[in-house]
Amino acid sequence: MNIIEGLCKLTEFSHKYGSDAEFVLAGGGNTSFKTDEFLFIKGSGSALATIKPEQFVKMDRKALDAMWAKTYPADEAEREAAVLADMMDARCKGEESKRPSVETLLHNLLSQRFVLHVHPALVNGLTCSKQGPEAMYNLFPDAIWVPSTKPGYILAAYCRKAVIEYVNSKNKQPQVIFLENHGIFFGADTVEELDEVVADVMGKLKAAVVRTPDLSPVETDRKRASLIAPAIRMMYSEDLCSVYYTANAEILKFSQSRKAFEPLYKSYSPDHIVYCKAYALYVEDSGDIEQVYADIKAGFEEFSAKYGYKPKIVVVQNLGMFSIGTTHKNAMIAAEVFTDMVKIAVYAESFGGYNPLSTELINFITNWEVESYRSKVSLSGAGVKRLSEKITVVTGSAQGFGKGIAEELAKDGAYIVIADIPKQAELSAAVVSEICAENGAGKAIALDVDVSNEELVEKLLIETVLNYGGIDIFVSNAGIAIAGNVEEMTKQRFELVTAINYTGYYLCTKYASRYMKIQHRFNPAYMADIVTVNSKSGLEGSNKNFAYAGSKFGGIGLTQSFALELIDYNIKVNAVCPGNYLDGPLWSDPVKGLFVQYLNAGKVPGAKTVEDVRAFYMSKTPIKRGCLPTDVARAITYVVEQKYETGQAVPVTGGQIMLN
Repeated sequence: MNIIEGLCKLTEFSHKYGSDAEFVLAGGGNTSFKTDEFLFIKGSGSALATIKPEQFVKMDRKALDAMWAKTYPADEAEREAAVLADMMDARCKGEESKRPSVETLLHNLLSQRFVLHVHPALVNGLTCSKQGPEAMYNLFPDAIWVPSTKPGYILAAYCRKAVIEYVNSKNKQPQVIFLENHGIFFGADTVEELDEVVADVMGKLKAAVVRTPDLSPVETDRKRASLIAPAIRMMYSEDLCSVYYTANAEILKFSQSRKAFEPLYKSYSPDHIVYCKAYALYVEDSGDIEQVYADIKAGFEEFSAKYGYKPKIVVVQNLGMFSIGTTHKNAMIAAEVFTDMVKIAVYAESFGGYNPLSTELINFITNWEVESYRSKVSLSGAGVKRLSEKITVVTGSAQGFGKGIAEELAKDGAYIVIADIPKQAELSAAVVSEICAENGAGKAIALDVDVSNEELVEKLLIETVLNYGGIDIFVSNAGIAIAGNVEEMTKQRFELVTAINYTGYYLCTKYASRYMKIQHRFNPAYMADIVTVNSKSGLEGSNKNFAYAGSKFGGIGLTQSFALELIDYNIKVNAVCPGNYLDGPLWSDPVKGLFVQYLNAGKVPGAKTVEDVRAFYMSKTPIKRGCLPTDVARAITYVVEQKYETGQAVPVTGGQIMLN
């Protein structure tokens, strides 16, 4: 088999197993292909599901073999540094920018051309159990069991010794190696044979377990959980971070008491330490939210004093799990990895019960440079932007001004909740897809809301907080314009405009500020923003458009009043007042747009066509164009960054309206 063919097959089976959640955790695992001279192995920072042939690291096998003839320092830190340096030197010319997997020596050790190393929860139910060795030899008599040991050179040396003994005693090469508290290695000379070996192992394990994890969602008090998440968010870091809430049948079962939680307190494998830290925090729930706050705060302080870092996993009794990360991606990975621990704990019940890592190994892995590097690579985010990590809700954002505002704020680093009425769900989903494609997975979600419906507004904020952990910016953009003179306007249409533009703004402020107040309580320096997208019609009257203008004038009054009330909680409240978005659907819709409405209402004297109305409004701005979403987004970002302004109405009108 030539190198090109081997790399193609390597890439193919890497994608197959890498995209299967049963095998790969948080993008981990590694694969390799070897010839007599070279080893091609997955590089750190690449994902099996998407790796390309050129991303594998080409290694000189003679240089790797030569490492076994060397004597390395007895001091752990010095030894691992020296081993890492030699492994880097074993890279072939042109590979210097790549970092080979930490398990490179193990891949080179096996004689088979193709090697797969993964950490399936089903496998680790065995490797992280009290009866692991006995159960393995009973199920897989031709496999090798490697006891829990320090990763890196020590693990590779132990495996080398075990493989040599195996070959000498059985006169054949091992195809399966179980690593206690770690995972499994599969080796085969063809991809087809590799698949057969993997299927055999997984099939026998599935037949051996007596209970499988029940990860089905369960009904919990989501409002109560939403009141806890912002407190945890602020206790974890003075800088902005993300908290993600998870509740399923198994987590609820383990959260019933401290005793029930014991199997999840301590990590089972290096991956769990890298992404979740070594230990989790369990908090009892007395039923009194104030007592829960006090217990979480005390738990954080005690935990930090004991371990030197804050917990990334907080489990509240009978409520669920809160995973924490410096970014939403980190928080989601922590949730995924801790859920893996849950699955392992359940599978381990079939093999005598759970068996976590020893304290000695936990301390070693926590401080091991290689795992620290892996964590940094996996959890690294983009560079800091103006609104980095700010959790932002934009109502009415499935289209028009709201869509453009959401897209611009996302470019500046914000997480975006696309909040619009249910009948716009398809448009909302499309906006989320666009934002995530442009800015990264998880940067936006879509939630339904009708801002005139109090129950739905409250639910919008609850779900926002349970997804991201809090709320930093609320953009009250949803609005409606119905033109008409006093005689034509009906009471029903007038009240509809008022319900959305005026009452809706009040409801959004009421529920957004609830969570902003909690964040301020646990971090008094924290500052949040509520920004309403008002209108130039909130700054001066609008002929034959009184319903809209009146609601917007009222919105300015709400803004000033909210600003006076909420500044005690470091919540700034401001309005931006756009001019006319002439290209947006509010104006340009051929049936319901304002051009059509104004033409029919006779608002523009002498206008005979929609084009006449458009030309009239274009002529009203000195800058000679309509307002764009980018203009409004920049004004929103300005009032967020400006720490010394609240209660203001900022015109964005191209000079059409100038403040006195």
